[in-house]
Amino acid sequence: MSFEAILEETLIKRSQQKKRTSPLNYKERVFVLTKTKLTYYEGRVEKKFKKGSIDLQRVRCVEIVKNGGLVIPCENKYPFQVVYDVNTLYIFAPSNESRSAWVQNMKEEIKNNPQIMEKFHPQFWQGEWLCCGQEDKLALGCEEYNLFGDISRKPLPPIPSAESKCRRPLPQLPPEEEEQDPKEEVVIALYDFEGTESQDLTLRQGEEYVIIERCDVNWYKARNKYGEEGYIPSNYVTPKQPDNLEQFVWYCKNVNRNKAEEQLRKEDKEGGFMVRNSSSGAYTVSVFTKSLGDGGSAIRHYYIKETQSSPKQFYLAEKHQFSSIPELIEYHKHNAAGLVSRLRYPVNRQSRAAPTTAGFSYDKWEINPCELTFMKELGSGQVGVVRLGKWRAQHKVAIKAIREGAMSEEDFIEEAKVMMSLSHPKLVQLYGVCTQQRPIYLVTEFMELGCLLNYIRQRRGSFSPQSLLSICHDVSQGMEYLEANRFLHRDLAARNCLVSDSHVVKVSDFGMARYVLDDQYLSSSGAKFPVKWSPPEVFNFCRYSSKSDVWSFGVLMWEVFTEGKMPFENNLNHEVVTMVMQGHRLYRPKKAALRIYEIMQQCWQERPEERPSFRQISEMITDELETDGHAS
Repeated sequence: MSFEAILEETLIKRSQQKKRTSPLNYKERVFVLTKTKLTYYEGRVEKKFKKGSIDLQRVRCVEIVKNGGLVIPCENKYPFQVVYDVNTLYIFAPSNESRSAWVQNMKEEIKNNPQIMEKFHPQFWQGEWLCCGQEDKLALGCEEYNLFGDISRKPLPPIPSAESKCRRPLPQLPPEEEEQDPKEEVVIALYDFEGTESQDLTLRQGEEYVIIERCDVNWYKARNKYGEEGYIPSNYVTPKQPDNLEQFVWYCKNVNRNKAEEQLRKEDKEGGFMVRNSSSGAYTVSVFTKSLGDGGSAIRHYYIKETQSSPKQFYLAEKHQFSSIPELIEYHKHNAAGLVSRLRYPVNRQSRAAPTTAGFSYDKWEINPCELTFMKELGSGQVGVVRLGKWRAQHKVAIKAIREGAMSEEDFIEEAKVMMSLSHPKLVQLYGVCTQQRPIYLVTEFMELGCLLNYIRQRRGSFSPQSLLSICHDVSQGMEYLEANRFLHRDLAARNCLVSDSHVVKVSDFGMARYVLDDQYLSSSGAKFPVKWSPPEVFNFCRYSSKSDVWSFGVLMWEVFTEGKMPFENNLNHEVVTMVMQGHRLYRPKKAALRIYEIMQQCWQERPEERPSFRQISEMITDELETDGHAS
């Protein structure tokens, strides 16, 4: 009787490889639960390719896992955990109903175990516990464990009798656990999107769509006004809500002061304006005028202020207050009312290219090499040659051919899905990979102006300090996103950032360094190892963290403000190691104000915990970019 299967289903198992630098991997396995064991098999159960088995008497906790907004890089999006001995097994179910069935049945089987945990960790272990930040994997849990209910503290439903589960169908959620039918979520398209696959849905800017399913953070399933359904990129739409400014053409969310001024001057239109986020947490209206007395042009920045009274009112000129920001903007389109000009012409997202998408379509990461057209060579790097190309003869892409033997291919392919899911305006987007032949190809976003290091060297002398700081701001925003997703770069430098035709700087090659198989590159004694960008804990102990990336960012800032000089240019690597260990740091570049150099110095604190986070760095740089130039 103990060998009769209670549940049997194909699920996905997450494992951590033994090598510290190896990525997580996700394997499809057939799981079978009996009264005494949880066993998982590769392929079909009847062929008995058993991969592992856990005695249920050793299990201390079974519970769903809150993913806290973390991207789940596999098809199944409903994780649960089985804690046994000192190990945690993460399993991903295809639906909430499936997950509930497994958690419910396993809790029933282990309820009399003597070693049940009092507290558990409700989120993933990923170098640290994402729920409480503890860096010891065996640290005490942070939430009380309920043996007879789920993580929401609701009692588990009764388990169906053996007679009622002849074919072992998954039990339905009881009425009290069923979600109420939500109101339809309506979004507005910010950009046109031409679907590349039959499963995609075309978007037209300004039109409304209903979200059917949030497949992951990068892709939604949606329905248009004609009833057609398909997948759309999440960064091409915004919720239709009265207080959501993104639906208005004049709102430019994360544009800093320097970039705003560049864009307004480029448009060169009287009354050109945009509304953007302010470093103070409010909003700023930036306005361009040619109507100065001396015939020159100017840009003014105005904070949108709020009253302390209830209901809250917004104003630029205190005499003219409004209940919403759109009403305020509409009024000042017709009345300057103290501004340098009426708000005549919105300088908006239409003047900029649509954002990249995480892959060309939902769940499409393997690209057919026959769909690639190879064009001119762009350069060669540590692992291979990069060429300009086109995908399906229409989308410009960069294609990197991985030289055989240059990197650990199997490990990288496992990680590629994770890297594809990372999507941010300041990261070079990985669109997909070609792994079915050799050499492997990586297909990424094409950046017209090339490598940041060459970009600043070729234009040396033409940058203002604000422009150089704006470059650093772009990089800090990309790194802030990687930090928030607990992803390490490991080789951050100006050579590993790229520049778009609109002069936006994006972080490239993140996470690639750990797969390089070049001994010289990995050895601190070799000329290719980035010692001059590395903190003491890396060249001494190979100890990487987001704080080691912060040190490298400080060196990148120095590269930018020297307009492309080599750090420690007169010293060999072994000399640099000694100098850094003795407290020596790079000098202050001429174009870097003392406040800017202080940010670099904070990045170069010897103790990692004393260095700022990328979020803090981004805020400091934003504050510097926003200083001066604000009207009342």
